[in-house]
Amino acid sequence: MPASHSRRSLVILMSLLLSASLLPTPSPAQSNWLQKGREMLGGSGAPTAGTANLSNQQIAAGLKDALRVGSENVVGRLGALNGFNADPQVRIPLPNSLDRVRSALRPLGMSPMLDDLEVKLNRAAEVATPKAKQLFMDSIDAMTLDDVMAIYNGPPDAATRYFQGKMSQPLAAEMRPIVAESLSEVGAVQSYDAVMGQYRSLPLVPEVKTDLTGYVVDKGMDGIFHYLAQEEAAIRQNPAKRTTELLQQVFGAK
Repeated sequence: MPASHSRRSLVILMSLLLSASLLPTPSPAQSNWLQKGREMLGGSGAPTAGTANLSNQQIAAGLKDALRVGSENVVGRLGALNGFNADPQVRIPLPNSLDRVRSALRPLGMSPMLDDLEVKLNRAAEVATPKAKQLFMDSIDAMTLDDVMAIYNGPPDAATRYFQGKMSQPLAAEMRPIVAESLSEVGAVQSYDAVMGQYRSLPLVPEVKTDLTGYVVDKGMDGIFHYLAQEEAAIRQNPAKRTTELLQQVFGAK
């Protein structure tokens, strides 16, 4: 099999695998897509006329479409009400720097103030997360065929690592101002000021400083990449689910 055809075959199969977890049970036609990819990858049988005529750009578009849907799922999940707060996997606890404050105020019956602050930190992350959506889209648009192959040949979390490498710094920079705004919007700043006011009124307590904005940004990104890794693992392990309209075109089975 010529190298160019082998490369294209791998990318076709990767497109299918990366879109695999998005929707429910496969039809017979969808199972045939997977079989086409396997046959082309293994060299058994000739490619169909439809797949042979696909350009690299069409194949890459199919992959990018699958990644867009997966990314939107993650952003939609965490950006909803209780996306962080009600999920023990990503719920944001109070910063460790506030442990001393909690210990000092708990005996005075002020724990509810700290509980309220913790909820509002999670609310701020939920408000800020949708800001990440356009960054995902920009990162996907910038993917090359070499990026696709690196993901295919890489470890189970290769796509997640790709996004982390491309997005961590710009995502943090983009999220910081909106997190700062959302902290104020949901009342977290006011809650923090109230907690610290009570703490500082106690005698002989050491000063405590906390960067709430930076903390929520970091924890918010941890949550985003946590679910990206889970989605990628499911995609790699379940190659038998429906795909997007674009991939239906790519594989010639509507």
